[in-house]
Amino acid sequence: MENLVPKVSVIVPVYNVEHYLAKCLDSLVNQSLQKIEIIVVNDGSKDGSENIIQQYSAKYPDKIKSFTKENGGLSDARNFGINKATGDYIGFVDSDDYVSETMFEEMLNLAEKHDAEMVICNIQKVDEEGNVTQKLTQIPNMPEKIVLESNFSVFSDLSYFACNKLFKKELFAHKRFKKGVHFEDIQLIPQLLLECKTIAQTQNFHYQYLERQDSISKTHNEKGLDILRAVEDVEEFFKTSPYSSKIRELKNFQILEGVYTFLAYLAFVKNESQFFKMSQELQDFMRKRDVKIKDILCYSRFGKNYLLSLPVKKMIFYLLFFAGQKKLIRKLI
Repeated sequence: MENLVPKVSVIVPVYNVEHYLAKCLDSLVNQSLQKIEIIVVNDGSKDGSENIIQQYSAKYPDKIKSFTKENGGLSDARNFGINKATGDYIGFVDSDDYVSETMFEEMLNLAEKHDAEMVICNIQKVDEEGNVTQKLTQIPNMPEKIVLESNFSVFSDLSYFACNKLFKKELFAHKRFKKGVHFEDIQLIPQLLLECKTIAQTQNFHYQYLERQDSISKTHNEKGLDILRAVEDVEEFFKTSPYSSKIRELKNFQILEGVYTFLAYLAFVKNESQFFKMSQELQDFMRKRDVKIKDILCYSRFGKNYLLSLPVKKMIFYLLFFAGQKKLIRKLI
């Protein structure tokens, strides 16, 4: 039975995704990696998701382990899956997305080849017809094996998605996703990176991120403030990490995640009073950390000025914000 022991546990939280779930599960049961367990957690779905899960678990009993729980949110469902995982490595796939058939085989091979605690792949955004709308390269111009002590700039350059990464299970020995918050990936994944010595990457676009029409039109409101709270949690953990002396990278992290990521969210906040309140919170965040406008305008990511790499409309939004022209911003958005 040794050959059946899973090397990788893939956790799939499910909530009301009956139209997308089969494509996700097909991409997982057909993985080229045989030593895999797929932990499907039905987080209180009210649609036909459970029927689909049962069909797949009956057809693939050696691969799929299915569980049903009361609705507790994405973090709670992921944590439930982590507690059930028996693999040496853990991955996460959102139930409306899908992956290439070689994703977990390649990422496991890289983890074992380089003794890496975390492995990262590239992401493609796709529409509901499967057309690629955007390619998101994660770590350009860096080698396959990255030793963090000598390449710690990745801490402030990375996109902190959970779903395009493979994690050594030990990273979760004392860590879980924070419940009851939004942007839980920004809160936890940087903390896991701070526990690593070596990470590895592939330039293959293994992860297919579905941009659903209903999610594009979602409401943006004060829950975006959780981005700033997430950065605060990472800052606290950073103080006691092996990389606590690398203050420059911490400041760049604060700029990318605390300023630019927050502004990207703020740009879609339609309620004027919420917009101004959140703007003030961001200004307070910057003042407490002595983040200057010059620091933001000159911030470089992967060796290139970040602001100049943005689409024109977004660049104008940011420049108006930094210039204090919030009334003009309201006309822009």
